[in-house]
Amino acid sequence: MSIQNIRLFGDPVLRTPADPVADFDKELRTLVADLTDTMLDAPGAGLAAPQIGVGLRVFTYHVDGVVGHLVNPVLELDDGEQDGQEGCLSFPGLTCDTRRAWGVVARGLNMWGEPVFLEGTELLARALQHETDHLDGILFIDRMDRETRRAAMRAIRDAEWTGGCAPTVRVSPHATFGLGM
Repeated sequence: MSIQNIRLFGDPVLRTPADPVADFDKELRTLVADLTDTMLDAPGAGLAAPQIGVGLRVFTYHVDGVVGHLVNPVLELDDGEQDGQEGCLSFPGLTCDTRRAWGVVARGLNMWGEPVFLEGTELLARALQHETDHLDGILFIDRMDRETRRAAMRAIRDAEWTGGCAPTVRVSPHATFGLGM
């Protein structure tokens, strides 16, 4: 278990869809421990495996004092919507208003391959959607409206961590912008 470097916006691994986990072995348990340690150290409300350079469908979350993880998640989103501030450990210091579904039902597995069922609203729903997006190669800036995305891109270009290079933004391929599957 160790704290890993978090990949920043512009790293191609963040835009690459992650592969499903097939082996529930010691390596997976080490990955979950590394994700948890790194997320808590950052600190963040969640961290997906691609954010530490691992292309597997695994993420951890830390919401309302509960720390957990989900492997190979599948989400069902409710019809309600929420707007709220959202940030990302791959975009240090950037928070922007982002629309998400109000509630989520998440199904997946734990690190031992046992079924997991999570149901959440508000912050938990936001975290589950955000981290699952990472597993699909989608970033929270893809979920922003055009005006907010422009402002976010200006802030990113001006941020010290970007090195002055203007990153490429991919518009979400999902017509619902994360509000339905």
